[in-house]
Amino acid sequence: MLIVMRPDASDEQIRQVMERVRAMGLNPEPVPGAQRTAVCVLGNRGPVDAELFENLPGVSQCIRVTRPYKLVSRETHPENTVVTVNGVAFGGPGMFAIIAGPCAVESRDQVFRVAEALASRGIRLFRAGAFKPRTSPYAFQGLGEAALALLVEVRAQFGLAIVTEAIDHENFEIVEQAVDVVQIGARNMQNFSLLRRAGKSGKPVLLKRGLSATIEELLMAAEYIMAGGNRQVILCERGVRTFADHTRNTLDLSAIPVVKKLSHLPIIADPSHAAGKAEFVPPLALAARGVGADGLMIEVHPEPEKALSDGAQSLRLDQFDVLLAQLVAMQR
Repeated sequence: MLIVMRPDASDEQIRQVMERVRAMGLNPEPVPGAQRTAVCVLGNRGPVDAELFENLPGVSQCIRVTRPYKLVSRETHPENTVVTVNGVAFGGPGMFAIIAGPCAVESRDQVFRVAEALASRGIRLFRAGAFKPRTSPYAFQGLGEAALALLVEVRAQFGLAIVTEAIDHENFEIVEQAVDVVQIGARNMQNFSLLRRAGKSGKPVLLKRGLSATIEELLMAAEYIMAGGNRQVILCERGVRTFADHTRNTLDLSAIPVVKKLSHLPIIADPSHAAGKAEFVPPLALAARGVGADGLMIEVHPEPEKALSDGAQSLRLDQFDVLLAQLVAMQR
């Protein structure tokens, strides 16, 4: 249930509502809005009696929340949430964020070459994997902590905010300390201990949709993070597994407007992992923007043919330049 306070409700009146919720053995979560504050009631296993709150001073109305995800729901928070990183606003009006970089940190020379090139093109958010969860145990697993150290250098030298993945609860802290945005990848979307740890973080979290996850499952995963106290969540559609094999995954473009209808959280698209082939990345990227995505995550490598992971889906810098020009043209 959502207890909507009047615009002129005092802090004391809000406190009294929250105390009554706690007295029922439930958890009150204040949801500040542009016009008024609301209190979301969490932890109830059945309907909450609205009459217990409707006559309290400062209460405007009580609204039943029909979705199983409450903090993530647009019913609870009608206004769009904006997550700002390094001056880039995810979900801001008229804003379109771009995260770019190689799949993985392979060497100092490689990561600095692409970081310098992207910074010169106005990119402010740099993605590169330090820890790589791979299908094969024999594939390149990333440079680990050595990669994190290089990413810290990249931030200092080029002014880029860093986005990289934490793959388990144990390595979350060292990733959190080194980066600006912690990514939770598709394979970990329902790693609930990892989600709970992300909820305690002060860093924004980029949450990717699982390989075969429904929209509700994605939003419930985000609920875990928000219920832990972290409101800086960015969702990412990266393609789901289907019967088709003409691309690596099937980019679910319909998920983007659906998520934006159901939730106030920003959502971006990762056409690189969806396509699996560089030639298909630009049209999918443009389509994602066309259906309302708040941004893109694009894999870029100076020499894709030499990449240690996901080279086939990585754009060369000249291909990335063409895509940037096309995205700018769409804005006009």
